[in-house]
Amino acid sequence: MRVLVTGAAGFIGFHCSRALMRRGHQVHGFDNLNDYYLPSLKEARLARLMEEGVHGFSRHDLEDLDAMEKAFKSFKPDAVLHLAAQAGVRYSLTHPHAYVQANLVGTMNILECCRHHGLPRLVYASSSSVYGGNQKLPFSVADRVDHPISLYAATKKANELMAHTYTHLYGLHTVGLRFFTVYGPWGRPDMAMWLFADAILTGRPIKVFNHGDMYRDFTYIDDIVSGVVASLESNSLESYELFNLGNHRSEHLMHMIDILESHLGQTAEKLMLPMQEGDVRSTYADIEAAREKLGFVPTTPIEQGIPLFVEWFKAHPEFHSA
Repeated sequence: MRVLVTGAAGFIGFHCSRALMRRGHQVHGFDNLNDYYLPSLKEARLARLMEEGVHGFSRHDLEDLDAMEKAFKSFKPDAVLHLAAQAGVRYSLTHPHAYVQANLVGTMNILECCRHHGLPRLVYASSSSVYGGNQKLPFSVADRVDHPISLYAATKKANELMAHTYTHLYGLHTVGLRFFTVYGPWGRPDMAMWLFADAILTGRPIKVFNHGDMYRDFTYIDDIVSGVVASLESNSLESYELFNLGNHRSEHLMHMIDILESHLGQTAEKLMLPMQEGDVRSTYADIEAAREKLGFVPTTPIEQGIPLFVEWFKAHPEFHSA
């Protein structure tokens, strides 16, 4: 296939683009390489993609409809993998308009381009954050998600509703993927595992929210990639689908920190803090639907995945804090 990948210089987009190219697909990347986190990290990912034969790359904002139209017309994709977004729950508390522009206007532009170019499939990133204040665990795609507790989560739920509308009205084939706390090599500096590793190696304290009483379904990047690729390649999906992509294991935050400390060879100074606004205590993915329809079977527990992340992180001091 010819696959247009938005967010190709991002963490998940980079790994998915590499996997698709290695499976014989042509990839055209679309990303603005903004400064939400280290632009040098995004540039380094993009350089790897160029070395590995990415078909082409467009450096533009999602909300630039003319640029998006140009990419569709020139590349003529068979499918779109839409991973670009303004990420981060905490950042949405202070920069709300960035989420409206990238996540709402940007996704509308993707949907409109798919509609007018007759694309058969759009696979897009949603988030476990849509489950908001839900108390029932594990989270199932059959659960109601009417109570988001951050603007980021609200925009991701809105993306699912927009995709449903375009599927119904215009015959698009859309697959929404609710990602659960993805980590691994080439990861994101704004996420806890990277923040903790960076602070521990540079002798700074780590911020442990809710006094450590937090649980997350940490999911290794290679497992996420397998689910994304299956979503693009499967021929047995309904016209509108939603899947959880998680590890199906909810890990205590302090256990994650213990493993990280062990493999970094240093003990963290911990600042125990209350829960942050917009955050949730626990996430835990019910992945039965993804297992049944995508053959999605995650294989990497954090006891294996964290050492792989630490090995990569130690090998790339250029991305550490000064």
